[in-house]
Amino acid sequence: MTGPVPSLDRLPGEPRYWYAGLAVLLVAWPLLFGDFWARIGLGALMWIGLAQSWNMIGGYAGYLDFGHGAYFGIGAFATGIAMAQLGYPFVVGFVLAAVVAATVAYLVAVPTLRLTGAYFAIATWALAESIKQAALVTGITGGTFGLSLPRSSETFVGVPVPFPISEAFFYYAMLVLCLATMALTYYLFERHEFGYRVKALRDDQDAAESLGIDTTRVKRQVYVLSCVVAALFGAVHAWYIVYVHPNDVLAPIITDRMVIMALLGGLGTLTGPVVGGLLVFLLERLSSVFLGSTTFYLPLIGILIMITVLFAPSGIIGILRGEVDRADVRENVKELGEKFDLL
Repeated sequence: MTGPVPSLDRLPGEPRYWYAGLAVLLVAWPLLFGDFWARIGLGALMWIGLAQSWNMIGGYAGYLDFGHGAYFGIGAFATGIAMAQLGYPFVVGFVLAAVVAATVAYLVAVPTLRLTGAYFAIATWALAESIKQAALVTGITGGTFGLSLPRSSETFVGVPVPFPISEAFFYYAMLVLCLATMALTYYLFERHEFGYRVKALRDDQDAAESLGIDTTRVKRQVYVLSCVVAALFGAVHAWYIVYVHPNDVLAPIITDRMVIMALLGGLGTLTGPVVGGLLVFLLERLSSVFLGSTTFYLPLIGILIMITVLFAPSGIIGILRGEVDRADVRENVKELGEKFDLL
């Protein structure tokens, strides 16, 4: 008996041709569609990467981090301080964002990863709120005024560069960072021994420890890695929008979106955050552009989440892979019908 067939293998032709076509489309996107759609693509890539960063700790490791968006803000402010306050180019701020995020994440991981379940979720949520409030009253972050970053060809590496710092430039920067995140996730969590250790502690921590896995160390490594990835996306975002404010880059909605995207697409999968990230982001943007509403997509997302939780706990990817048991779906529908007298 064979297992479920991957969704990509069901497409006509060889899968490698689909990968090649997708790669060509991604590279040519800003050249084919202009600045407006480059901006849309840039945002989609950022949210896919952020959802994947949360998926590392929330999906693969099984820890519900409700403060993950704080590291997006930490990366943005580290870059903003380096460029606006200290006069360094972006590349220095980019590296600084990774270093600061890794340091903070390790210091946070030592006490909080001793907690599990709701206790860990509440602790990380409280951490994110405390960081936001601290940024609002700290002078180096600009406080309630925020920080304005310089953007010119000199502020990239410290010397003039021969290409414009345009929408296309930031699109390609996000594309490289997103692809690097996907490649890192694939290698570490899907093919490397490290990924098997992470999944083992997620499924049964006691059993993993009995096999000699240092679960404390593994949890800290996953947490720090996921936080650094989020911070790097925050760094690029900060230079792109050239303005950083605590209410924007440290808003709780950032974490909420990561969780929704990963949950909707499929927790603990490589492509789940891609599908969920694209779906949520495009629903938000397209409803704003074509319907003139920035909140119309929220009821749709709520309905999709309810359907996913009830009928497809493994997310959209689970549906595409044929992992949803139709008997379970029928049973759930029948149970709902009985409760609400619909059947």
